[in-house]
Amino acid sequence: MHRVTADRIGLLVNPTAGRHRGEQVGTRVADLLEAAGREVIDLTGLDAARAEAKARAAIAGGDIDLLVVAGGDGAAGLGANLCADTDVPLGVVAVGTGNDNARELGLPVHDVAASVERILAGGTRRIDLGRVTTTGGEHVRDFLGVLSCGFDAVVNERANRMVWPRGPQRYNLAILRELPVFGPIHYELTIDGREREIDGMLVCIANGRAFGGGMKVAPGADVEDGLLDVVIVHDLPMHTFLSVFPKVFKGTHTSHPAVETIRGARVTLATDRIVTYADGERVAPLPLTVEAAPGALSIVH
Repeated sequence: MHRVTADRIGLLVNPTAGRHRGEQVGTRVADLLEAAGREVIDLTGLDAARAEAKARAAIAGGDIDLLVVAGGDGAAGLGANLCADTDVPLGVVAVGTGNDNARELGLPVHDVAASVERILAGGTRRIDLGRVTTTGGEHVRDFLGVLSCGFDAVVNERANRMVWPRGPQRYNLAILRELPVFGPIHYELTIDGREREIDGMLVCIANGRAFGGGMKVAPGADVEDGLLDVVIVHDLPMHTFLSVFPKVFKGTHTSHPAVETIRGARVTLATDRIVTYADGERVAPLPLTVEAAPGALSIVH
């Protein structure tokens, strides 16, 4: 682990995070950083695309020594994509509704002062990312946590179409609405060159352990092992799936004989029904290829 030495800190805030408290959080983060003698460069734009462009330009131009993002899993995921394969570390102030990645990385959650203190006094370590490309090799995005490719992705798609309720309860309601109509999905799967076909209820490709507000879907995943964990829940009667699925919150679902975990460095997954999600954000429809990107991100820890 290396000490953080950053005089110029880029600050990128999601103003809607924490039920629209993000702007207030951003002001507090900036005040604390400036009180510690750091120069704060505001990278928040009029919209997400402008903010991302400003941050990319600041990193590419050597204008900042450290990027700090304030928000939830989406903000952390954006920060990871901005800092990937660079020497600019990422600091996370986790104030969103899920915060799975921050929690799994041992970072403070919903504590702005503790987060800033960690950023100022902590060290950095390099961790892996999941790197998503089209089957033709075009880079789509990187992710910190879990790429959802089955029931979990279908639920996310439904939840994003809902306007009520807000927060984690919207995801839970989407689960209840999807369960009566969901059926197994047929996949073509290739892991490190080994091809197979499966019918699965849930498939995810994990760099980290958790997603969905505390679901430990890949309890054995390690962000420093250079591998991805592919978690498959094979075809099950719905009543059995209903008994297995809640165990994902404790990570005990992996003991069921219908649950399989396979580790690999390169995974290609194909089906015609699924739009994938990662770090709380919509990614792209399958088919896709995911590769482990060892040590691609320097993160303040």
